[in-house]
Amino acid sequence: MDLKKLTEQVTALSVDTASFIRSEAGKLTEARVSAKSANNLVTHVDHVSEDRLVEGLERLLPEAGFIAEEGSGEQRERLNWVIDPLDGTTNFVHGVPCYCISIALLEGTTPLLGVVHEVNRDERFTAWSGGGAYLNGLPIRVSQRAHLQESLLATGFPYDDFGYEAEYMDLLRELMHRTRGIRRLGSAAADLAYVACGRFEAFYEYGLNSWDVAAGVLLVREAGGKVSGFRPTKDPVFDEEIVASNSAIHDELLEVIERNWQRQD
Repeated sequence: MDLKKLTEQVTALSVDTASFIRSEAGKLTEARVSAKSANNLVTHVDHVSEDRLVEGLERLLPEAGFIAEEGSGEQRERLNWVIDPLDGTTNFVHGVPCYCISIALLEGTTPLLGVVHEVNRDERFTAWSGGGAYLNGLPIRVSQRAHLQESLLATGFPYDDFGYEAEYMDLLRELMHRTRGIRRLGSAAADLAYVACGRFEAFYEYGLNSWDVAAGVLLVREAGGKVSGFRPTKDPVFDEEIVASNSAIHDELLEVIERNWQRQD
């Protein structure tokens, strides 16, 4: 498998889909927005974008299955495309200009390639295993800041799992004092891409799905960063908790998380 060529083909597919999403921005009415669960929105743009991506990816790699947010395709044992056709749907619905297409190819639980396309700025973040990470074709690296106190972090907040709200707010409170600031973009894919190119020193969140983070995990690793769960036993792609950093502050950040995060599952 030529991962570099395949990444280029996936990127071209994301460009076409991003053009469609931009053409639909600003046209939504509340009647065309529905909720999959509390505060978890979906639109026809999500569904049409996913259909376009699945159709194109099937042509590129017929032997791969799909793990897709809107349920298209069937998962297979070895190779699977992991797709979020519009990461940041709530932003899209409200006209907030930060939402992404996220596409990864996984072998088992290991990302082989990843593409995150930030639609509004037309920024294409790409990576393949062993090939490095890129922004619009130019190499990117994580930042070199070595201390948490010098760092700008990103996070997100769960939209329907509030069982650990107190612990999460305790963590947020300590990090407010221990960093230069915390940002909430509303798209985990963008958060991870921004860690990969050095805009953020780290990103952490719980309650995420594999399609939110699979591509971004590879981006950060190929850009020289480190990705883990909140705890060493957790897989950042499938276990719904993730810490991604520039490597230098990773252990310091995990120490803060451990003090505040007592979830035992």
